[in-house]
Amino acid sequence: MLTVEPATAADAATILGLRHAAEDWLFARGIDQWTPREVPLATVDAQIEAGEFYVARREPGGPIVGALRLIWADPDIWPGDGQLAGYVHGLVIDRSEAGTGLGTQLLEWAAGRTRREGRSLLRLDCAETNAELRGYYLRQRFREVGRREFADGSSWFSVALFEKSTDR
Repeated sequence: MLTVEPATAADAATILGLRHAAEDWLFARGIDQWTPREVPLATVDAQIEAGEFYVARREPGGPIVGALRLIWADPDIWPGDGQLAGYVHGLVIDRSEAGTGLGTQLLEWAAGRTRREGRSLLRLDCAETNAELRGYYLRQRFREVGRREFADGSSWFSVALFEKSTDR
């Protein structure tokens, strides 16, 4: 049984370790998504303190097998949006969990949590060049609704925007 709970300060290093493993895996395959070591521990700490991060465990008190941020506004990626939506960022799973459906379970949890908050859309984004992840999101019943390009000189790359209804 999967449990998802708010992350605590004690979880920050584990969350960052999962991200580092994902960054290394992506980099080794030449997939643009996250720049290795772009997120410092202080950022993860601040996001946990703000109540944005959640961790997943296969059993209560067990090891963390996945994590994600769920936020209620995302003006950097979805400027001037005005929609009542939940926004997923930093979804990461332990590499040993690849292929188990954990990512799907975390996205379903995020959709349910967003629905319980009275919001009708779950949104996320990924590197526009990451065809594999774009396909994964489409298989998860998200629809691609646009793209966001960043100004020259930005350290961010263009992203594809996805959303799905939180209605069942």
